[in-house]
Amino acid sequence: MSMDHEIILKENNLSLTAVRLAVLEALHKHPHSDATTIFSIVHKKIATASKQSIYNNLNTLVECGIVREIKPKGQPSLYETRIGDNHHHIVCKNCHKVMDTECHAFAPCLSPMNTHGFVIDEAEVTFWGICPACQKTNKPKRRK
Repeated sequence: MSMDHEIILKENNLSLTAVRLAVLEALHKHPHSDATTIFSIVHKKIATASKQSIYNNLNTLVECGIVREIKPKGQPSLYETRIGDNHHHIVCKNCHKVMDTECHAFAPCLSPMNTHGFVIDEAEVTFWGICPACQKTNKPKRRK
């Protein structure tokens, strides 16, 4: 159990439940995990944890800005604890591996033509490609 996770939960007025702390620990160790993977990890430690409790905690953590939800097209939502920066993701079209990539700053293509009065402070970009392992072993698939 990380003291940092306890502090983050307290700062957000969230209770320090065993399942919630286990979800944060699982995401810290396994970023870009889906709810099923998180459930498997947490359930090994807390046999009474249910899938519904995992979904409830993920929703709460996302709503509070403690966890970031990533929604690659055609795949289940993924979650990570890396927040507060403007990083992006690279997804392999074959094996669906997800990697973080840093943002160089706002490029012209990421500046909207019309902000409609919004103050833009973040952009979310997903890059798609074929990871090195799949390049060696598989014929590239096309994303639908």
